[in-house]
Amino acid sequence: MTIINTVKGQIDSSQLGCTLIHEHLRSRSESVAFQFPHLYDEAYEYQKALEQVLAVEQRGVQTICDPTVMEIGRDIRFMERVANATSVQIIAATGIYTYHYVPPHFQNRSIDYMAEVFVRDIEVGIQNTSIKAGFLKCATDAQGITPDVEKVIRAVARAHKKTGVPIMTHSHPASGTGLKQLDIFDEEGVNPKKVLISHCGDTDSLDYLLQVAERGAFMGMDRYGIGRPLALPTERRNDTVIQLVKRGYANQMFLSQDYCCTIDWFPEEVTRQMLPKWSMTYVLDEIIPQLIEGGVSEAQIKTMLYDNARRWFEGSGD
Repeated sequence: MTIINTVKGQIDSSQLGCTLIHEHLRSRSESVAFQFPHLYDEAYEYQKALEQVLAVEQRGVQTICDPTVMEIGRDIRFMERVANATSVQIIAATGIYTYHYVPPHFQNRSIDYMAEVFVRDIEVGIQNTSIKAGFLKCATDAQGITPDVEKVIRAVARAHKKTGVPIMTHSHPASGTGLKQLDIFDEEGVNPKKVLISHCGDTDSLDYLLQVAERGAFMGMDRYGIGRPLALPTERRNDTVIQLVKRGYANQMFLSQDYCCTIDWFPEEVTRQMLPKWSMTYVLDEIIPQLIEGGVSEAQIKTMLYDNARRWFEGSGD
């Protein structure tokens, strides 16, 4: 068993239960929110987050992993408020979400300096609190492995080696960045069983996905509800999951939505119009029945929603 930091304290990995591995209580352009706070409604954002977490709690979810880190508005006190109002175990992350650059503060300092910042979040606490991060986050999108992105990936790897907490990445399958991330993790000596390559469900290229799976990493089929015009429709996502399950990879996949209870990237009405199905309950209410109808067993669903989270945190194959 492995001890895991949650927003409300430590738990054992055996206590994770049904887990949504990739959801955001809130996503903000943090520089905008800091400089122009009048653009945001804190009470409204809290209410929207609370509604979604209570909804999944009612459906049996016990744990939510929230990979909101630097650059997308991590606010650990906001997460704590939501956690304290529910019985759901919320696990916070540390790291940096960037597609191309980091601020000069980190550009002009070493990889190990950045790694120690992440280690402090895990061992001491986030944002001068005693609330500790439970996993690490980095990102690589269509821009590829820029020098600053590589610095973050290597810092995440080194923080992982010091603390043992697992790694979650944002990836861009169309650019093959999941495999490039795994190359760097391999150079840094990271066990791929402790790595989750998120957004693998954004492609239905079995050739690419099987390469990720054969490297031993977990795959996030974690953007359900984000379909046309932004990404793959649900039908193609489901077919990909079903095909991978048939090939024996249920024990390397997660089901989630990458849902943001509030997000400021677009006006709220535009987001609702583009993504009418997107919510934290979509997988539980609609996707699981569709996957079962497509031949995925209840046991395989349990593997993806319950067992794999424990195995990721533990770094085990069991």
